[in-house]
Amino acid sequence: MAVEEVGSSGSEQAWLQVVHSFIQKNLSPTSEDPCIQLVEAVVNCVKATWASSGGTGGLSLPLSYSFVSVQELKSHQHLPCCSHLAWSSTEYQTWANKTARNTVPLPRERLLLLGILSDLPGDLDPDYRDGSLYVKDNSGALGCELLDLDLSWLGHLFLFPSWSYIPPAWQQRSLGSGHLELWCPPVPVLPLILNHGPETPIRVLCPEMASQLLQHRSKFRRQQLHVAGQLVRLSTLVKTHQKTYFILSLGGPSSTTAPMPVIVQIPNQLVWHHALRPNCSYVLTNLQISTIRGFSRRIWTTTPSSDLMSLDPEHIQEFNVEELVSETVPNPLPVPSSSQQHCNSTRTVRMLSYQGTVTKVLNGPAGLYELDGQLCLCLAYQQLPNNGRTVRPGVQLELQDVHFFQSVGGVPMLVPCLRGTVLLRVFSQQESPKQSSHSYCGVVVHLRLLLERHLGLSLYLWTAKALEEITSKLCPRLLRHHQLLQSSSSGSAGVGELLLAPTLDALAPPGRPIRNVYQEILEDPHHCPLQEYSVLQPPCSFPALATFKEDGQHRAWAIFDPVTLLPLPEVTYLSSCVLNSRLAWSWVCFSPSDFKPPPVLLGVLVASSHRGWLQLRDQSGSLPCLPLPKPSQAFIDPRLIGSLVRVEQFQLVVEREVKSNFPSWKELGMPEFIQERGTNIYVLFSLDDALIVPIPSAYSGHPATQGPQAKFPHLEGPPKGQSRLLLLSHKECLMKRNYQSSQGDGPLPPKHTLSFHVSGTWLGGIQRKDGDDWGLPEPLGDENQDQKVFLLFFGPSIRWFEFLHPGQQYRLIIPDPSQPPSLLEEGDSSPLSQRILELTGYTSCLIVQNDWILEPGNPQGIPGMLGISKGLSESSLTEILSGSSPGSFVSFSAEILSRTLCVPFSGTSQQGNSQASQHGVKLTVALDAANSASRIPIDVYIEAPHPPLPLGLLPGTRVYFQQLERRVSRPSPV
Repeated sequence: MAVEEVGSSGSEQAWLQVVHSFIQKNLSPTSEDPCIQLVEAVVNCVKATWASSGGTGGLSLPLSYSFVSVQELKSHQHLPCCSHLAWSSTEYQTWANKTARNTVPLPRERLLLLGILSDLPGDLDPDYRDGSLYVKDNSGALGCELLDLDLSWLGHLFLFPSWSYIPPAWQQRSLGSGHLELWCPPVPVLPLILNHGPETPIRVLCPEMASQLLQHRSKFRRQQLHVAGQLVRLSTLVKTHQKTYFILSLGGPSSTTAPMPVIVQIPNQLVWHHALRPNCSYVLTNLQISTIRGFSRRIWTTTPSSDLMSLDPEHIQEFNVEELVSETVPNPLPVPSSSQQHCNSTRTVRMLSYQGTVTKVLNGPAGLYELDGQLCLCLAYQQLPNNGRTVRPGVQLELQDVHFFQSVGGVPMLVPCLRGTVLLRVFSQQESPKQSSHSYCGVVVHLRLLLERHLGLSLYLWTAKALEEITSKLCPRLLRHHQLLQSSSSGSAGVGELLLAPTLDALAPPGRPIRNVYQEILEDPHHCPLQEYSVLQPPCSFPALATFKEDGQHRAWAIFDPVTLLPLPEVTYLSSCVLNSRLAWSWVCFSPSDFKPPPVLLGVLVASSHRGWLQLRDQSGSLPCLPLPKPSQAFIDPRLIGSLVRVEQFQLVVEREVKSNFPSWKELGMPEFIQERGTNIYVLFSLDDALIVPIPSAYSGHPATQGPQAKFPHLEGPPKGQSRLLLLSHKECLMKRNYQSSQGDGPLPPKHTLSFHVSGTWLGGIQRKDGDDWGLPEPLGDENQDQKVFLLFFGPSIRWFEFLHPGQQYRLIIPDPSQPPSLLEEGDSSPLSQRILELTGYTSCLIVQNDWILEPGNPQGIPGMLGISKGLSESSLTEILSGSSPGSFVSFSAEILSRTLCVPFSGTSQQGNSQASQHGVKLTVALDAANSASRIPIDVYIEAPHPPLPLGLLPGTRVYFQQLERRVSRPSPV
C-alpha cells in the first residue's frame, strides 16, 4: 500500500494500519477495502495539520493520537474533553492558563476526529432539517456547534483539528447525546470545489426598492426576484406550531434605508442561520412575495430554489424596476430611528448590542447568567438553537438588538427577545460542573410558565426565584426533582406549577394576549413583552420553615416588654411572686402581612412521633401546626398525612415562657432579672384556606388526578392486607406512662413512654382486599362474644393522636399480609397486652404497630351495617355546675378567657424551671348559659405531668373539653 511508505519504523507502520482499519469501518461507503486515494488523503491531511503545530518532535505522524468514531465518543467519553492536533503542549498550557481563577480547563485528550459535516442526522427525510449541524460517520451522528460556517462545507469529509466534546450530563439546558464544539475551521480531506459565483452578473433589487414593491399589486408579485444588501438584523431560530424558521433583514449603505425582512422557512435553508453574520453583505436569489398567518403585511420569502451568496459587486447588476412596472412606485415608508427607547412610568428600556463573557450561571433552568462579572443576562425570552447548550461560564457571546435595563433588582440586565440575536464568538475552555438529570425539567417548566402565562420580565424573575425557593425546600429528600418540575404526560400542570398557580392566577390570569412572534420580530416600532417594565413588589415568598420559625421567634422576643404585659395601676400592688407568675407565660400572634414579602408556608404534612402534634416539614426542619377542619367536616382526614400543604392565610403563634425574679414592678425595665427564656411556636390555619397537593408517585412524576370535587384525593392505591371497622368510644390523653415491654427471653423494666390509648367496639368481622375495595366481612366465630377492643399507641404510632375522636368510625388496616387473622380477632398475645386485659377487663387488646394505618370508616356496602358515628357529646350546664356529684366527669365547649402557669397540685416544683412541661396550667373558660346574657366562668387545671400541652390553648379560642373530672372548691365554684 502506498501509504506504508510514509515511514519506516514499526510504530508508524502499526499506526497506519490502524488508520486503514478505521477508515474501512467508519468512513468507507462499503464494507470492502477503502479507496487507496481516501486513505492517502486522510494521512496527508493529518500530516500537514500535525506539521503546522511546530512541536512534532521530529515525528512525521502524530503517533500519540488515536482515531475516534462518533459512536465511540458518545459511548466511551463520559467526561468533557478537548483535542488540539495543531497545538503544541506549550500552546495548550498557555491556553489552559487563561481560564478564570478557581476554574478547571477542559482536559486534553489525544484524539483524531474525522467526519462529514451535515445538517441532517442520519438518513432521515430532508424535511426533518431544523438548522442544526452534525458530524457524521458510518457509526452515527453527533450534534456540533461552530463559530463560522461556509455553506460549501456541507456534505464533505473533514478532519477537525481543534474541538471539545461536552457529554449530555454536562449540558446546561439540553437533553441529548452530547455535542461537539468545533474551535477552528475544519480541514478538508479532499479538495473542495469552490464556487466562484455566477458567470454573468445577476440582476438584483436593492432593499429599499424591494420594500416598496411589497406595497405594489402588480402581477410581478408572483415572480421570483433577487435581492442584495447588508445584513442589519437576524432573528433567532424560532419553532412554533411544529415549524422552524428565522427572519433576516437586509439594508442599504445608508442608515435611512428601511430594513427589508425576509423569512426563511425551507428546511434545507435553515442552516443559513449559522453562515449569516451581521454587517456582512449577501445576495438572496429567487425570492417571492407572500403572506403569512398572524401578520397583516406581505413579506419576502425564500423559495426551494433560493440560494445564499456573499455579495460581490462584480457579479451583480441593479434591477431597473421600471422595466417591470409602468405605474408609479409608492413613496417609501417612513423609517423609524435605529435607536429605540420605550418608556413607562417606572423604567426606560432601550435596545443595544454588546459583546461579553459569561462568568457565572445564576439560574441555569431559568436562563439567567452573569456577564463580565457585572451584568445579568436573561435568555428566557429567546429560543436559542439547541436550547443554548454552549452557554456556560467562559463562553464569549455577541448580543445584537437586545433590551437593556438599567437596574433590575439593583443589577443592569440584558434580555434578548425573538428579534435579537445571540452569536457565539469563542467557546468556553472551562470544565463546567456536572448538571443534574433534572435540570432539563426545570428548563421546561420555566418555559411553560413564561409562554402560557405571558409573563413580563419582573414577574418572570419572581417566578424563577419562587421555583428556586420551592425546589430548595422540598428536593431531593421530600420530593424528587422530576416529581416537582415535570408535567404530566397529558400536558396538565406539574406540582411546581400547581404551587405557584394561586399567585400567578392573580397576577397573570389565563387568557392574556398571546405573544405574536411575527409582530415581535418585524414590527416597527418594536413591540414585545420586554417593552414595558415596572418594578414588581414581590407578591410572596416561600421561606424555609426553619428560617421562618427563627424569624418568628426573633420578632416575638424583640417586642417582649414586661411593662406592657402588666396593666397599670394594678401592677403597683402586686407582690413579687404574683408579678413573676403573671410574666411566666405570654403569647403573640403574627399574620402574613407582618412580614415583607408575605410568606407562603409550604411543607409536607406529617405527624410527630415524639409529641403527637401535626407538623409542616421541609428540608430545613419542621414547624408544628394546628390545621382546623372545614366547616363541613368535623375532623381532619388522616389521609392528608404525606400531602403537600400550601397556606397563604395563617396565624403564627409564639408562646413565650420566662423565669424571672423581679423584686417589684419598678424593676420591670431591667432585663437582667430575666433568668431563663423558652419558646413554643406553631402555626394555625384552616384547611379551607389551604391548597392540598398529593405527593406524586415516583413513577408518574405528576399529582394523582381526581374529580374536581375531590379536595383530599388518595395518595396511592388502597393498601393490601386485612382490616376491620372500629367504633371509637373513648380516648385517653397523650402523656407519659410506665409500660413494661419484652425483648428476647425476659421482660424489660418499665419505661416512661409517651403514649395514649383508646377503646371501642369492632363493627363486623375481618375484611380482605377484593380488587381496589375491601371485601365483605368474614363471619364472626361467636356472635355473642364481646367485641370491645383496647388499642395502645406508643412510639411512632402516637402520630395518630390528632386524628382519633370518640363517636367516630375508623378502619384499622394491617398492610402486612403475613400477619395472622387471629390478630384482629383475639388481639395481641404479648405480656403487656395480657397485663392490660387483666386491668381493664377487655377481651381484646392490640398494640398498634408503626406500619398500621387508620382511615375514616366507610360501612357502605356492608349488609346490615349503618353509619353510626356520633357527634361530640356535651354535659348539660346543670351537670357541670351541680355539686351533688363531685367526682363525676363532664364534657363541654367553652371559650378560653385567660391562661396562666401555676405550681403543680402536688405542691412541688423545680426551682428555676418555668416550662409548661414542669408546671401546671390554669385555664379560665366561659360557659354559655342558655337563659342568661352573661357567661359563667370556670377554671380548668391541667396538671404538670401532662406533656405535651395541646396546641392552640389561647385566650379567645373555643375549645371542646372531654371527660374532665369536676371538682368543687371550698367556696363552691367549680
